[in-house]
Amino acid sequence: MNATSINKIGVFTSGGDAPGMNAAIRAVVRASNFFQKESMGIARGYEGMIEGDISKLGTRSVGNIIQRGGTILKSARSETFRTKEGRAKAIAQLRKHGIDGLVAIGGDGTFTGLHALIEESGIPAICVPGTIDNDIAGTDYTIGYDTATNTAVEAIDRIRDTALSHNRLFFIEVMGRHSGYIALNSAIAGGAVAVIIPEAETTFDELYTILEQSGKANKKSSLVVVAEGAKLTAMDLARMVAERSNYFDIKVTILGHLQRGGSPTYFDRVLASQMGVAAVEGLLGGKTDCMVGIRNGKMVYNSFKDIMNGQTHEIDPGALRLAKILST
Repeated sequence: MNATSINKIGVFTSGGDAPGMNAAIRAVVRASNFFQKESMGIARGYEGMIEGDISKLGTRSVGNIIQRGGTILKSARSETFRTKEGRAKAIAQLRKHGIDGLVAIGGDGTFTGLHALIEESGIPAICVPGTIDNDIAGTDYTIGYDTATNTAVEAIDRIRDTALSHNRLFFIEVMGRHSGYIALNSAIAGGAVAVIIPEAETTFDELYTILEQSGKANKKSSLVVVAEGAKLTAMDLARMVAERSNYFDIKVTILGHLQRGGSPTYFDRVLASQMGVAAVEGLLGGKTDCMVGIRNGKMVYNSFKDIMNGQTHEIDPGALRLAKILST
């Protein structure tokens, strides 16, 4: 399909929600309008695509949403779309509504589904990385990561207040799936004594030694940040410490989905806006089967093969070293 023939761009969000998704939707719609193209909102991700839950979006439709968390288009996971028959139904609905270009906002599962749809339909499509986990290769930041990390840091600051009041040891578990980005950077910003992440597992004995040293240094409280993808959970670690010593007054806080909600930070709003516009410009410039990313402050386009071949966004060794130095 010639890029100049794209007249109606569909936009949808899929997978887990992330703060800033609404800003990205807004950017896609307004960029489409700027280039005199129609935009269509596909509700509930691939499931809504299959069911034809599709409606026109105008500039007024996306007014007053840039500051809102979640996604106005809703999100859902679709087992039906994993089948060729399910994708055929989705493609039929896209054609029925005249959609000849797509922008998907989500994570790696969203991208995998979109790649299959492109191959089977020929409809040009571009992905925008929206996930708090910051685990996608090809971009320095994903939409929602900054807000989720700030939320974690705010929670850690509040927990420290009560930890100091009672001389307690707190294990704080943060989200991130298989990535330790949120845990590592919130631990540095929150002054944690240790951080446990999947990419650089600390053994229990190593952690216990750190806690003992912290006690000998007469620290009034100790905070340990644990990524949800670590082999040992916050509950596991708390139990193991309690079994070895009764010196510590131990508490566990699991932040969970608290990190996905809330108003996006300025960074996520600007990033989402930049990526949404870049996705539309990419489509109209003839790009497809790729993901918008930001590297060293510049927008880039990554082919599906480059980002979905087992690569992940690797943790910076310098950040690990920084966390170790500052915990002493």
